[in-house]
Amino acid sequence: MYRKLTWKLMNISYLNKENIEKSSDEVEYHPLIPFLPQHAKVIFLGSFPPQIKRWCMEFYYPNFINDHWRIEGQIFFGDKNHFVDQERKTFKIKEIVDFCQEKGIAFFDTASAIHRKKDNASDKFLEVIESTDIHLLLHQLPQCKAIVTTGEKATETICQALNIPTQPKVNTSVVIPNLYNEDGFQLHLYRLPSSSRAYPLAFDKKVAAYKTMFENFLLYQNNISF
Repeated sequence: MYRKLTWKLMNISYLNKENIEKSSDEVEYHPLIPFLPQHAKVIFLGSFPPQIKRWCMEFYYPNFINDHWRIEGQIFFGDKNHFVDQERKTFKIKEIVDFCQEKGIAFFDTASAIHRKKDNASDKFLEVIESTDIHLLLHQLPQCKAIVTTGEKATETICQALNIPTQPKVNTSVVIPNLYNEDGFQLHLYRLPSSSRAYPLAFDKKVAAYKTMFENFLLYQNNISF
């Protein structure tokens, strides 16, 4: 059976408990609720979370060896370990949630239910059973300026769902046809390098890539400086 989460961290949980209960070896339903600050300017849409047994916290990018939160720590605080609890080998979920809520960074995934063909987190072994309604997500983010992906599968899925004719290359963006926020800004699809350590790019170069995206779609428009 699908392994159930057996720990709680700091009494904060973004688990979709109903989905976890109905998940099985054949079909995994998304184990997290969408994180959608109403004023979010950027939403990260991945493919699907890793297996719960690989988590160290109940939030997005929960694998301790994934560097997403180290990248954001380096960009915004000049310290890659700002969100890291080294002693407990986890991330500081309260600080992460408060930070993302304040800055306006949203998270979910392009698949709401999948079948995992192999016992790992690789996208190429994920069979999508149920796709996410991306338009419904964006309807809840009236100020959103960019959808951000960090993998080929998520990028391909979004391009198909939103009728985007050309997939952006890594570190580039494309406009999304006929999709505007409440201020009339045309949304972009921005592709970044993966924060997984399996992706062959130096940490500092990933930081530079993510920083450019945030400057373009989050920091500059909000008149926020590093």
